[in-house]
Amino acid sequence: MEKVNKMDSKNRKVLRVYRTKAQAKKAYDKISRFYDYFAGVFEKKYRNRALELLDIKRGEIVLEIGFGTGHCLKKMAELVGEKGKVYGIDISSGMLEVSKRRLEKAGLLGRVELYCGDASKLPYEDNKFDAVFMSFTLELFDTLEIPKVLNEAKRVLKSNGRLGVVSMSKGKGDSFSLRLYEWMHKKFPQYIDCRPIYVEQSIREVGFEINYKEEVRLFGLPGEIVIAVKPSES
Repeated sequence: MEKVNKMDSKNRKVLRVYRTKAQAKKAYDKISRFYDYFAGVFEKKYRNRALELLDIKRGEIVLEIGFGTGHCLKKMAELVGEKGKVYGIDISSGMLEVSKRRLEKAGLLGRVELYCGDASKLPYEDNKFDAVFMSFTLELFDTLEIPKVLNEAKRVLKSNGRLGVVSMSKGKGDSFSLRLYEWMHKKFPQYIDCRPIYVEQSIREVGFEINYKEEVRLFGLPGEIVIAVKPSES
């Protein structure tokens, strides 16, 4: 009971996400063609670093949750090679179409299977994937849904399978830039839909073992890259 109380106490410090999934889908469908111009450049450095740390190998079967415009899908398809397979799930059909075109242009669509749906209910069997990856996605889920998404990731991972997450983070302190960003999220949730979360703690609390954590700065805001492993007994 003590552990649950501590977790609930932490969750109260993380802002909620009040827009519905239908609203999120509509918003990302609308901006899908332009997303790379205002967010893609900002995210590139950190998603590439996280993929490097996840160490995807040839022949592996991997999943990206929230694949956006498909940059990481393309890189993952290159890494797994002809004998591997990449799966992707995203709530936005607009993002799916952008990603599909990117993969077709690169000649890699045959290695990738895309699905439009909700990551809190993954449409994949247990113990399927060698690795699961999320880049600037986990912080988009409402606070109460974060453990659901992470538990689903753990379910579909093989024993000793790897989880890679890059996300905005509450960090270790309470900076002015963090307070300002959270104020903007509360005032303009339809435009600023993500917010900092407790990344490492959330991953650890659903039963993953943390292999590596790297703290980063995202235009003055704290972020984390976390690599974790599903224990063999899970």
